[in-house]
Amino acid sequence: MEPIILASSSPRRQQILKNLGIPFIVHPANIEETIPSDIKIEDAPEYLAARKIDAVVRSIAPDREIGWILAADTAIVYKNKIYGKPKDKDEAREFLKTLQGNTHKVITGIALYNGAIHYISTRTSINKVTFAPMSDHDIEWYLSTSEWYGVAGAYRIQENGSCFIKKIEGTESSIVGLPIYELCDMLREQNYKFFEQ
Repeated sequence: MEPIILASSSPRRQQILKNLGIPFIVHPANIEETIPSDIKIEDAPEYLAARKIDAVVRSIAPDREIGWILAADTAIVYKNKIYGKPKDKDEAREFLKTLQGNTHKVITGIALYNGAIHYISTRTSINKVTFAPMSDHDIEWYLSTSEWYGVAGAYRIQENGSCFIKKIEGTESSIVGLPIYELCDMLREQNYKFFEQ
């Protein structure tokens, strides 16, 4: 299998690729995650994933051959507002107070670049997560785990955050940040040599 350049430093995305047995090279994209006003919130993660690929392509020396690049972006959306990575513990607390007891969307956009034909394909996976009600004590305990740091919405579903997840509509891999079905389907479409014995 050809190695894929992963335009992300996310340990969760790296673990998914490892579990699938896909070789990869980490090359995080450095972009300003601003969204133009004419882009719908549901389309924002896919837009940002495509921009990450563009940034990685531009950062690689022109004489170096590029095979495959994979990028993803995840947004937590509640009442038409995006909850990104909290800047500090106080903002994380506000995020959790807002999300607790409610259902929000987790939207993950992925983009796959095929260097052989200079083509980017994209997909979006939309899921719903329902939080159980959380007391102030619950929120303070969760903040003390530091899981809120560096993650959209200030929680991680695959760790202690699962203590407060009442219901999931969708796939856990998408909520973690890399939807496996969509990724495998895109690889199949692009004839990536993944499913051969």
